[in-house]
Amino acid sequence: MKRRDWLRGVAAALAAPASALPLALPLALRADETHETLDFDWLDASRERPVPVRLYLPRQAAPAPLVVFSHGIGGSRNGYSYLGRHFASHGVASLHLQHVGSDRSLWGGNVFSLVGRLQAAAQDSEAVARVRDLGFALDRVLGSELAPRVDPGRIVAAGHSYGANTALLAAGASVRRDGQTLVLRDRRVKAAIAISAPPFYGESDLRGILAGIDVPSLHVTATEDIIRIPGYYSGAEDRTAVFDAIGGPRKWLAVFEGGSHSIFTDRGGTGGPVLNPQVKQATRELALAFVQSVFGGDEAALRGWPQRHQGIVARFVGLPA
Repeated sequence: MKRRDWLRGVAAALAAPASALPLALPLALRADETHETLDFDWLDASRERPVPVRLYLPRQAAPAPLVVFSHGIGGSRNGYSYLGRHFASHGVASLHLQHVGSDRSLWGGNVFSLVGRLQAAAQDSEAVARVRDLGFALDRVLGSELAPRVDPGRIVAAGHSYGANTALLAAGASVRRDGQTLVLRDRRVKAAIAISAPPFYGESDLRGILAGIDVPSLHVTATEDIIRIPGYYSGAEDRTAVFDAIGGPRKWLAVFEGGSHSIFTDRGGTGGPVLNPQVKQATRELALAFVQSVFGGDEAALRGWPQRHQGIVARFVGLPA
């Protein structure tokens, strides 16, 4: 497909309304004293694209802030549960997307065609589709019977790896294609959490892409946060380059000592069996403190975080200091 035709297709897709179907009954339901966990298999009829989601929903009377979480390449809605459960148990809803064009299905099939599947999943069309998934899922939640339980004025886009790119696009990042600027910003997004964000695919001018983000952002990485997948490599320095280039009056960077790129997933051994649970505990505390700071004005937990985890933190930056 020529880029000119692709851009026309993108414009048409962005103009199309999300499905107005009523919210379907959850396929799975789990609950504890603080929250319930709901799985939905939605379909965006305008794109004929399934959008499976998992929602961690607090049990409380007041509307909750909402984090919309996008997985890395090859992931699913089941992932990053340590974050979803922690958010929900502290009064923050967490909606975990599954992007069918770049989800766990990539790992199935013929191993000799894996590189081709990964490369296809990293193309511009899938990057755009992921942001559309996020917007559609927000439409579904905010237009359903669940809407009174979620605060539409306190929404955070979050993600890991490829999902961090998705979150940043929804928060205001922009790219140029064929002389045109493609803007996918969702104005409902008021903050962003980018975990292990790689540089945008095929781009070198990070500042030109990210300077337009004007919402508060949190960036989380590690000194050994290196991406190695067939056909692609990105060094740990790329994560801090994203932080340096991003706009916005308030931004934070946390760098753990050691670790790995996949230490932030639900996998329990990556980065070392001792460090792994420590990083997960510190990451969920930091993410929650960030949300509370942005929407509640309570800076205490965020300011005290580096001291609480000084044994595993290589660098912490808060701007403004």
